[in-house]
Formats: sequence, structure tokens, C-alpha cells
Amino acid sequence: QLQVVESGGGLVQPGGSLRLSCAASGFTLDYYEIGWFRQAPGKDYEGVSCMSSSDGSAYYADSVKGRFTISRGDARNTVYMEMNNLKPEDTAVYYCAADFRFLCSDVVKQRGRLFEIWGQGRLVTVSS
Repeated sequence: QLQVVESGGGLVQPGGSLRLSCAASGFTLDYYEIGWFRQAPGKDYEGVSCMSSSDGSAYYADSVKGRFTISRGDARNTVYMEMNNLKPEDTAVYYCAADFRFLCSDVVKQRGRLFEIWGQGRLVTVSS
């Protein structure tokens, strides 16, 4: 079964940091793009970060460039997203997601639930 499972998240003060983790199973990241979406209250899904299956290049939404970093773990089926200098507007439910149809370069440029395989989501709240 194709599946991704997230861990991490929680409550953090503005300027703080958090790390999200995603473990994939049932498919290989050699052929699937994998990354993170988020949905803030009252808003559509937004592609935040994404790692390409072709060369491992990382893509980011403009709103998080310089603050968020997506990376592969030592375990080949694991990806992380480090979130630094968090802002209240980063508050959202964050989802790990994977897909073989869409490209990372596409999903970070627009809103929508474009990927095929989704985790349950992890709430990140940035508040003082």
C-alpha cells in the first residue's frame, strides 16, 4: 500500500524552529516527487517544499525560501523539513505528500491538492 506517515509539529513561539519527518512506504522515491503541503485556516492547500525524484533538487514556495529546508534522511525512504524563523502566518496543518505525475517545480508555484499520496497531517502553531 502506498503510504506516507508524518511526525513532529506542535506549538512554537515566533522565531522558533521545528522539524517535521515523513516516512514513505510501498513506493520508491526514485520515481516519486515528495514534499510538504500546508493548509492554513480558511485557505487552500499550498505546496511548501518538494524534492525531485530526478536529481534530488529542492524546491520551495517563495513564502518559505531561506527559512525552510527539505532533506533526505539516512534512511532512503525518509524526508525531513526543518522550519526556522517561524512566523505566525506559518500556522497550518502540514502534510507530507508524494506523486509521480506532477513535478516539484509545478506544485510550489500554485495552490491545490495536486499530489496523489497524502499523510494525515501535523498541526504547526506559531504563537506567542
